[in-house]
Formats: sequence, C-alpha cells, structure tokens
Amino acid sequence: MSPTAELTQRTLTARGFRGFVPFRELPDSNVPTGHGIYVVIRTGTSHPSFLPSSPAGRLKGRDPSVTADKLGDAWVDGATVVYIGKAAGQAGLHQRLADYRRHGTGLLAGHWGGRYIWQLDDADALLVAWQQTAEEDAGEAEQNLIDEFKKLHGGALPFANLRNNARKAPRADTDTDQVG
Repeated sequence: MSPTAELTQRTLTARGFRGFVPFRELPDSNVPTGHGIYVVIRTGTSHPSFLPSSPAGRLKGRDPSVTADKLGDAWVDGATVVYIGKAAGQAGLHQRLADYRRHGTGLLAGHWGGRYIWQLDDADALLVAWQQTAEEDAGEAEQNLIDEFKKLHGGALPFANLRNNARKAPRADTDTDQVG
C-alpha cells in the first residue's frame, strides 16, 4: 500500500472506514460485531492542551495519568490520527470500542492501550471510525496503517500508540503494559 498525502477523515472514508462518531455516540452507532481495525481522530491539528490527570479508569490499581511533558513528547504535530487499534480474538469491534469508551469514562474496562487520548482537553470531540477485516487480518491491517502513519510522520507512532502492535518491541521510554 502506498501512503497517501495524509490520513484524514476524508482519506480514511475513501478506504472504507465507517463511523466517525464521538465516543459518547458509540452505543447508538451500529458498530459491527466482527473483527477489524479502528482509528481515533482529532479533527484539528493544533497543539492540544492536556489535562493534569486522566479521567480514565484504573486497571489493576494503575493510574492511567502521565505527565504533560510525556504527553507533549508523544504528540505528533500535523497528524489527525491519534490512535490506531485492532479488534481480534473474542472481542469484535463493537465490544472493543465499548471497552475503550467505558475506560475513558472512568469505569473498569480491559482497554489500557490508547489511554493517552483521555488526557486531551478536547477528548470529547475525538471521532472514532472502524473498518471490518477478517480476524487473521486485523493485526496485519493495524500494523500496515501504523507503518503508513510512521512514513508520513518521520517514524513517529500515533500519539496514543505506545507500541507498533503486540508483535513489535515497545518504545523504550513508555509503560506499555496493555490488556487485550
């Protein structure tokens, strides 16, 4: 796959991504139950402000909050995609995104990955989109999109991706304990 000039709502829609809804609208959005990949996008590209602490739920007693400096270091200027994830195994897109949304509201949920988004001061305005894949293709599709993002942004991962995916080595400077 050759990279596009940018990964935006328009280009992702052209590739078959659906949804583009705020997290709060996910329960009413007919998210498919099958496997696939999903993206979280921020419609603006200005540098964000960060909350001093995360409203997201704790997992195994761990506080999801990180410092503003760490968040600033992870920020990718000019990018609208802030997280790329996959839904494979027993959890399809509907369940995986429901877990992600619940985690952001402070409830216990098995979605530790992507937690940085909840410290964005405009997290309520983030949009979620998804694309169905076969189960065995979800990890590959996720990695291909992450690789494309990295080509477009000088090797940087999306803001809330702390690792390429479960098959790759984590960033050296981040806590990458993930569930699911």
